[in-house]
Amino acid sequence: MSLIQILTAAALFSLLFTTGLRLTLSEIHGAVPLGRRFLRLAVLQFGVVPILTVGAARFFRVPAEVSMSMLLLGAAPFAPVVPVFTRMARGDLALAAGLTAVFPVLSSVLTPMVCWIAAPFLPSVGPLRFDLVPMVVTLLATAPLPLVLGLVVRARFPGIAARIVPPVDVVAQAVGAVSLAYVVVVEADAVLAVGLPGLLAMGLVAETSWILGWLGDRGTPRRGLVLGLGALNRNMALALLVAAGSFPGSRIVAGVASLGLLLITLGLVHVGIWRWIHRAGTPVPDGRP
Repeated sequence: MSLIQILTAAALFSLLFTTGLRLTLSEIHGAVPLGRRFLRLAVLQFGVVPILTVGAARFFRVPAEVSMSMLLLGAAPFAPVVPVFTRMARGDLALAAGLTAVFPVLSSVLTPMVCWIAAPFLPSVGPLRFDLVPMVVTLLATAPLPLVLGLVVRARFPGIAARIVPPVDVVAQAVGAVSLAYVVVVEADAVLAVGLPGLLAMGLVAETSWILGWLGDRGTPRRGLVLGLGALNRNMALALLVAAGSFPGSRIVAGVASLGLLLITLGLVHVGIWRWIHRAGTPVPDGRP
């Protein structure tokens, strides 16, 4: 395991663990949409966003390997960073935690299907291979596991949970900052190697996805923020796992890492804009009581 993977895994685990420490299961259950609302959200994540990704790759004539990198990200929704970004922006944390726990389970089934359906519409780079066991383990370890651990500690030992949140939060944010800085330095050449067409195409997909996610619950902006971040930020860990298993040693792995870094940056920009609106004194209405 590389240093980047170790730092990223440690940062995500600790940040999601502290997210769980701040919530209860009833709060998450009450926040997650059900029925038709959840179906619309799933269609956006596993249908609309991948279609946008393929369309943008073809329109900008993105090279074959970068196109596949885009598809792998486009088919892997709700990155584990969504609750982290939501907490930074003071959005609906219970909704973010709930959806981030649910979507990895759906991804274990739907992401392979989406990739197999969409891949023929892009230049061929070789067959896709999905190793089910490693994929499920990775998906569960990167989001539901630390969230559930935090929820359990909060439920069983509320006093301890309240005391450890501040120090764990400080450590998690420090590790996250170091991880992001290290990735930026190490992957700088890889980002440039993706090329302008790939960066423009993925950026356009990300911003369009953000708008569509936001409009999914525009009446309650704190929830719309979560849906927008979930549509913009894709699960880079899952995409990297598939890229490494299907195309070892290719530029696709570096392309996923580079484009994933772009999405993280755009997510942070949206968080910054949201916080600036609040700091500027402009109230953001919320339909929730």
